[in-house]
Amino acid sequence: MARLDINRSGEMEVFVRVVDLGGFSAAARDFAMTPSAVSKLVTRLETRLNARLVNRSTRKLQLTPEGCRYYEHGVQVLANLDEAERAAATPDSPSGRIRVSTNVPFARHMLLPVLPEFLAQFPEVSLDLSLTDHVVDLLDDRTDVAVRAGPLKSSALMARRLGAVKMHITAAPAYLERKGMPRHPGDLAGHNLLGPNYVRASGGWPLRIDGVDRVIKPVGSIQASDGEALRELALSGAGLARLADFQVRRDFAGGRLVPVLEAFTASDSEEVHAIFLGQGGHMPARVRVFLDFLAERCRVG
Repeated sequence: MARLDINRSGEMEVFVRVVDLGGFSAAARDFAMTPSAVSKLVTRLETRLNARLVNRSTRKLQLTPEGCRYYEHGVQVLANLDEAERAAATPDSPSGRIRVSTNVPFARHMLLPVLPEFLAQFPEVSLDLSLTDHVVDLLDDRTDVAVRAGPLKSSALMARRLGAVKMHITAAPAYLERKGMPRHPGDLAGHNLLGPNYVRASGGWPLRIDGVDRVIKPVGSIQASDGEALRELALSGAGLARLADFQVRRDFAGGRLVPVLEAFTASDSEEVHAIFLGQGGHMPARVRVFLDFLAERCRVG
């Protein structure tokens, strides 16, 4: 059968929707088809590809490794097809929804204050924001762009560097009056060190002691799920916290927080990247202009 006789994009769209909605019946309702018709379409696709895409022996939809690869490529192909059609209709106007995941401190102090500028510049674009300090899987979460701090793991994902942010160990003046100012990292043993309850790439607080780089694990009475909660705890006098410069610069200027052990944290910084799907220029225009905006208006360090 000639390729022109096969609606490959239609098959791909149905298969992707089956995965997105978690089953044949849900996809059938979405396309106004019968479940048996959707099942036959997927079977026909598997026959043409000579590969099993879905295991049908389980009650829950389960993709094979081949099915996972076809789905991942299919999502990108359909996104490119949508973008091509939008570009043909409105070549100079990026449009559509962008799903963005970012950690809470970056969102509050860097991104949210400037988003009105982006939306005014691109009124046909809408944003779906998810604020979490936990690392998300872009494919599993259907995320277009994720802002991440810390070293990048080897990945097929693309990255745009937004800079390196200086990190500070800090506390409220009231806490330091009560517990004393640490003069050396060894003094931290007598303090309440506020840390995250999520996995961090560094695994602790990097300090340079006598010319040697060391990492101290924060041990204290409170852990929190995001960096902005740690800042609020530090402001309340609960203990010491390690925070990004863009979080605390106004608190330092206003005397609400005080930097601690700066001589030992001078080299402590974290890379910040915008992570996204796609290779080279193969990305929707709405994502491209958003990445350009981040690089211009949300640089750190």
